[in-house]
Amino acid sequence: SPSTDPVRERRARIQRLSSLGQRIGYLLYAVAIAAFFYGFFVDFNGTVVTIIVATMAVGSAALAPAIVLGYAVKAAEREDLEHGR
Repeated sequence: SPSTDPVRERRARIQRLSSLGQRIGYLLYAVAIAAFFYGFFVDFNGTVVTIIVATMAVGSAALAPAIVLGYAVKAAEREDLEHGR
């Protein structure tokens, strides 16, 4: 049964982690954009720049592997469906 298949269970777990990583990455990008506009309209000080750089760096570190893993899981599922597994 697909619900007890260890490969599908692992894919589901990876997909959940991928979704979480994407949410975190995009959220951090949104924080960076908000901080940028705050700095643009109010004041670009060292704290604002640090927030922008840090959230962009951590967001990229979270988002890049999450996107790749998400596509990998989707491709594996699609291949299984095409081959009747």
